[in-house]
Amino acid sequence: MGEPGESRRGPLKSAVPSNVVSPVRRCSRTACGRPAVATLTYVYADSTAVLGPLATYAEPHCYDLCAEHSERLTAPRGWEVVRLAIDSGPAQPSGDDLEALANAVREAARPQERAAGSDGAQAGSGPTGRDGRPMEVARRGHLRVLRSPDS
Repeated sequence: MGEPGESRRGPLKSAVPSNVVSPVRRCSRTACGRPAVATLTYVYADSTAVLGPLATYAEPHCYDLCAEHSERLTAPRGWEVVRLAIDSGPAQPSGDDLEALANAVREAARPQERAAGSDGAQAGSGPTGRDGRPMEVARRGHLRVLRSPDS
């Protein structure tokens, strides 16, 4: 034979073309290729079908449905359908999330003068003891627990 990776029929090709595999989960209904927006789960003990937001992970006994199929969903006679609120779009960060992220970035960017053992506590940098250094009680990563100035 010739080059490695070649056969008598020509170069070897992948069994599944890479453009067919998609990171987007698709509707479980046959011949429907639309993106999934909801997950359907059956609770057989209660004769209930639960339709809710798209599950984080694809589960073997759950069915992902597109918007059209989730709207048209019906259950067998005697069964109840419970429809949980489905987010219509991606979750947007709240103001609190953005503020917490900004504070964490500011804290991580500060020089670590306390860790170096310097006496350079800055005025207005938080509660301080008699020697002017912050009264740090505990630390976990970039978070600090400070003692109240009254105690």
